[in-house]
Amino acid sequence: MQTITTLNLAHRGIGDEGAQTIAHALRANTLLTTLDLEHNGIGVNGAQRIADALRTNRALNTLKLDDNRMGDEGAQHIVDALRTNTVILNSFHKETKHSAYLTPIQALTTLHLGGNRIGVDGALRIADALRTNTALTALNLDDNIIGAEGAQHIVDALRTNTALTTLHLSSNRIGAEGAQHIADALRTNTALTALELSWNEIGDEGAQRIADALRTNTVLTTLHLSSNRIGDEGAQHIADALRTNTALTTLDLRSNEIGEEGAENIAEVLGRNTNVNTV
Repeated sequence: MQTITTLNLAHRGIGDEGAQTIAHALRANTLLTTLDLEHNGIGVNGAQRIADALRTNRALNTLKLDDNRMGDEGAQHIVDALRTNTVILNSFHKETKHSAYLTPIQALTTLHLGGNRIGVDGALRIADALRTNTALTALNLDDNIIGAEGAQHIVDALRTNTALTTLHLSSNRIGAEGAQHIADALRTNTALTALELSWNEIGDEGAQRIADALRTNTVLTTLHLSSNRIGDEGAQHIADALRTNTALTTLDLRSNEIGEEGAENIAEVLGRNTNVNTV
């Protein structure tokens, strides 16, 4: 019999009632590792049921809940479960009478909550969970409304969180102020390798803040800044940072307001820093 480890139920309109049925199955299922429940009209009640299942399920490592309608309250239920759904060590397993070892128990590593109208309050709850969760490595919060304040909550948690390596915050209205908060975190965080900040209107000022952080950050390899109203001035700051940054390998600057001068500055530095590819 074939074992099902991935289940895609996106765009099925299952709602809260269907989410409750799925959650009930998750309590006993030990084989499913990836579950896609995107765009299903799941609200607060459905999110709570799924969260309850996550507290005991140790098989699932990828959960996609994008484009539902859970809001801050539903997001809070999900991330509260992350406080217990984390890497823990199982009891001793003796190899020989003279040695023993602890085995980690699986936990959720990838969580998508994009397009759920999560605001500042939801971002605060997510940040609180990130401070104690040691399993989550990828978090997608694209297309929410966390703003600069919410972004600050999230990245403040990254000062102590050393597990998260991928963070998506595109289309969240963070602006230049939010870019400043993110830049501050990038100066001390040693785990994050991929950051998505497209469609946030950070402008030249925000680009400068991010660029300043890139001068000292040695771990970030992928940075998306498309559609951010960055002009020649912002491009100059980014180009200057790339003269010393040797970690970044992928930089997305599409659909900005960079003119001929800015393009020349970027092109000139790419001739020297061959590590970076623009997308």
